[in-house]
Parts: sequence; C-alpha cells; structure tokens
Amino acid sequence: VNALSEWLVVTIHRDGFIYRQRFEHGGKPVTTLEKIGTTNKTGTIIQFKPDPTIFSTTVFDYETLSERLRESAFLLKGLKIELVDERTGMREVFYYENGIEAFVAYLNEEKDVLHPVVYFAGEQNGIEVEFAFQFHDGYSENVLSFVNNVRTKDGGTHEAGAKTAMTRVFNEYARRVGLLKEKDKNLEGTDIREGLSAVVSVRIPEHLLQFEGQTKGKLGTSEARSAVDAVVSEQLMYFLQENPDVSAMLIKKAIRAYQAREAARKAREEARSGKKRKGKEALLSGKL
Repeated sequence: VNALSEWLVVTIHRDGFIYRQRFEHGGKPVTTLEKIGTTNKTGTIIQFKPDPTIFSTTVFDYETLSERLRESAFLLKGLKIELVDERTGMREVFYYENGIEAFVAYLNEEKDVLHPVVYFAGEQNGIEVEFAFQFHDGYSENVLSFVNNVRTKDGGTHEAGAKTAMTRVFNEYARRVGLLKEKDKNLEGTDIREGLSAVVSVRIPEHLLQFEGQTKGKLGTSEARSAVDAVVSEQLMYFLQENPDVSAMLIKKAIRAYQAREAARKAREEARSGKKRKGKEALLSGKL
C-alpha cells in the first residue's frame, strides 16, 4: 500500500503512547516516527491516498471492499470489521463467531441443504488447518481455499489435500459398511463432491510458503497437502462413523452421480458408434 500511495500516514497506539509517521510518493518518509500523545487504546490506523500516476482509477468500489472484508471476517472468527462509506453513508459490520462454518452456511443460504455444516480443525508440522463443508441437493461444486487469509483462486496443494482425503475416506467408509461391493468401482472425486460447498483455510509459516505463478493464485507448498490430508482424513472418518444416516445419504447421492455419469458416457459412445456405422454405410452405398 505504501509503495502505491501518493501519501500514507500510520498512527500507532501502543504501550500507552500514540506514534505517527508520514510517507509520500512510494513510501519515502517525510517525518520521523513521532510520539504525539498518550492513550489507553491499542491498535494501528492506516490512512492513504492511491497514487493517480499509477492507477487508472482511484475510486474505491464499495461492493468489492464489502465482499473482501466479509471474507476476512469469516476467516478470522471473532474479529469485528466495520465498513463505512463516507461518500454515501452506507455502513456494514461483519462479525462471525463461527468463522468458516458461517462462511459455508453463507455460501449455501439460498440452497436446500442436506445436513448441518461440518467443521474440522487441526495442526501438523506447524501448519494450521481449518476445513468446513456442507452438501446441498444441487449438482454444483464450490470449494474455496485460502492461505494466511488470502484467497487462492486457482487452488493448490491445500485444496488438493482436502479433495484427495474426501475421495479416499468416502470410498473406504462406503466399502466398510457395504454400500460399495467388492465388484464395484471406486467413486470418483467429482461424484462425491457433487452438491458440495466447502472452505479450506491454512496458516503456513512464511519460510514454508511457495506459490505457483506470479499472481500467487495457486499454493505450491507440498507440506500443506499432507497436513490438510491428515487432518481431514482422520476427522472425516470419525464424522462418517458417528453419523451413519447422513453418511449413507451422502454416499448414495454420490453413487447416483456416478451412475448418471456412466449412463451419459455410454450414451455418448453409442451416439458416436451410430454415427460411424452410418458413415460406413454411406461410404459403401456410394461405392456400389
């Protein structure tokens, strides 16, 4: 923010005192860090003006800010964020005690859900993992992933770990309870995730952070995959065992998705073979 601002002022409330410093034109300090008063508060205030020589527009879009701050409040449960637009008087307060559980409920608020939101949390090798999911009666899949509270639009190792764990555990449980027989093929991940809304959020130490591509939209940290896989696998199996009615419903839903996919595949193959036969018949009749 500092590098891209015409000016920026930081005001810090700490240890009973107020400190302030001003920067201009790409983060060049124009004052020293000054002690300007006393306080019983803690926290930091950042004021800045985007540099019009860098940005084509410096007008803030309220809806974009609202969406991002709501997302942040979901990811940081218990944090209260207030957004005020002094241009219009619009005001919103975001506060979610249940964090990403509330996030998943928000994603599904206009859908017919099949069970309450399920939430897992754990830690492995210094990586903190949160995962929440809920199925609805639709066909779409919506999995959102985040690392250190930043959206990874292209997914990555953390998202792959969650999906791999779900696929493996659902298949293992389905065979254990006899919903999949020995002769049956395993359900594919897309079958299992039909109608799924989920959020996976990881917090990774800076020295382990790796991204693929310059936009940092895809996490590449290999340790994240194993951490998420381990947390989701253990807790998902426990959930399925403790909730057999919900488990059976979700597995039967996945089996129906598999059957529909197989039927569509066979129909496509029959249509293709039919076209080939007609083509050969036309070729033969032309020769005759």
